[in-house]
Amino acid sequence: MTSDSTPARQPLAPPTPWWHPSRHADRRPALMLRGRIKTAVRDYFAGEGFVEVEPGCLQVSPGNEAHLHAFATEHVTEAGARTPLYLHTSPEFAMKKLLAAGEPRIFAFAPVFRNRESGPRHAAEFTMLEWYRANESYDRVMDDCGAVVRCAAAIAGNAHWQHRGRTVSPGDPARRVTVAQAFHDYAGIDLLATMMGGGVDRDALAGEVARAGIRVAADDTWSDLFSRVLVERIEPGLADCPGPVLLVDYPCHEAALARPTAADARIAERFEMYVAGLELANCFGELTDACEQRRRFEAEMAEKSRVYGERYPLDEQFLAALALMPPASGGALGFDRLVMLAAGADDIAQVQWTPLALAG
Repeated sequence: MTSDSTPARQPLAPPTPWWHPSRHADRRPALMLRGRIKTAVRDYFAGEGFVEVEPGCLQVSPGNEAHLHAFATEHVTEAGARTPLYLHTSPEFAMKKLLAAGEPRIFAFAPVFRNRESGPRHAAEFTMLEWYRANESYDRVMDDCGAVVRCAAAIAGNAHWQHRGRTVSPGDPARRVTVAQAFHDYAGIDLLATMMGGGVDRDALAGEVARAGIRVAADDTWSDLFSRVLVERIEPGLADCPGPVLLVDYPCHEAALARPTAADARIAERFEMYVAGLELANCFGELTDACEQRRRFEAEMAEKSRVYGERYPLDEQFLAALALMPPASGGALGFDRLVMLAAGADDIAQVQWTPLALAG
């Protein structure tokens, strides 16, 4: 009950759905830009001798990384037999099978699906640009990342991108920073001192993290601490860089699908590309040792079971295909995020044709 001088509070009107004509009119310029950027990226890869492929979304395993979460479904035969299946979190397994089959350069604009992810930079379903070069170094993939970003900037016609109050020049040459150097520069942590032989020293990293003034919990693993420093110190530090940044030389412990570097077995051929603090791409020199890949997957699934109480099956055909797969390098780039930056959008739903809208 309210007094005569206090008006009753009116319920908030529900947001206008994306399919309403007035809302679509506002969104349409970014969607048109999305199409033009996709055409330009296709042209780039065609000029590099790539073939566009269409990897299937239904897989026997959605991927085997501990903190990636899939959507589960099942195949039902006419006789009623049921086989569990998943919507893939990445087209990686399918595309590497095509490398094993003999395709030398392939790319795809693949719809991918990830559970437990939502927010302005995340969507349960999004488009991943993924590509592979057989018998080529992952330096070539770094070049590809820069070329794709420049394609988007050229099509958008803007030499500077604005994102969350930051201005970057997407056409600038990408700056390379090693993970170890970033931990030193932005957190004062000697990361390599916590890595030895084939393992990692959780307590050593916990001490370094605590001295840096970052929270440490008793049940934190080495990977938990690594991720916390990355999110709280490294990514904000990289956001201040005026152009694209390649964060290179990840620890093998954080690169389940990448091969070790020739110079240091503790370090993997993995890099991530950041623009305005937004992670755009995750790229590898690909691991082709099936036994080592199986060991890593089993370790990842053991961790997933410990933390979340579930695990995903291994794709045995993928592991078998590694025996035929040539040395290769590949990249995965969040296409929706690329369009966000080019369009100056602040929410991933603004650049998706039919964003998922859930009640509540």
